[in-house]
Amino acid sequence: MQEANQLDQEFWNKRWENNQTGWDIGMASPAITGYMETYPNKNAAILIPGCGNAHEASWLLQNGFTNITVIDIAPKAVEILKERNANQPEINIILGDFFDHQGQYDLLIEQTFFCAISPSLRPNYVAKAASLLKGGGSIIGLLFSIDFEREGPPFGGQKTAYLSLFEKYFTIKTMEDCYNSIKPRANTELFINLIKG
Repeated sequence: MQEANQLDQEFWNKRWENNQTGWDIGMASPAITGYMETYPNKNAAILIPGCGNAHEASWLLQNGFTNITVIDIAPKAVEILKERNANQPEINIILGDFFDHQGQYDLLIEQTFFCAISPSLRPNYVAKAASLLKGGGSIIGLLFSIDFEREGPPFGGQKTAYLSLFEKYFTIKTMEDCYNSIKPRANTELFINLIKG
């Protein structure tokens, strides 16, 4: 297993430099866009950590959302995003470490960031996410519900472990098998809607 200190900026930037971005599905996740189609506040402050190509941010912009922040640790990923979104002031693009980030958000969108960090950092992720969310704010998105046979990342997991992690800071509104995963991830994802407080 990759240790936390090996999954650093250099590790992820090399993946981007070498075009090793197998986690990228080439579009916004249908499970996330399906949920966001019903999200009423177009001015909500939204954070997408470990955003990569930020397909969800592009979808949000196209669907009227106005306050989107994306953060990634890989300079190459951020360079690509800044070029692609040069005339999009609604998307704030940050080169940085999620665990050092400061801000207050209504919504955090989870799409392949949780599975990219070392499992030893998961308690830190939960605490950090809670600190970044306003009261009543939420995390929505996807977690893998499978233990991968090969060495991560991605790192998998199971619902029971996730519940014990998140219940310390969040009310579990939804943590269920995802019915609208992309085909290659069918029956391996949970859709989550976790409310702070």
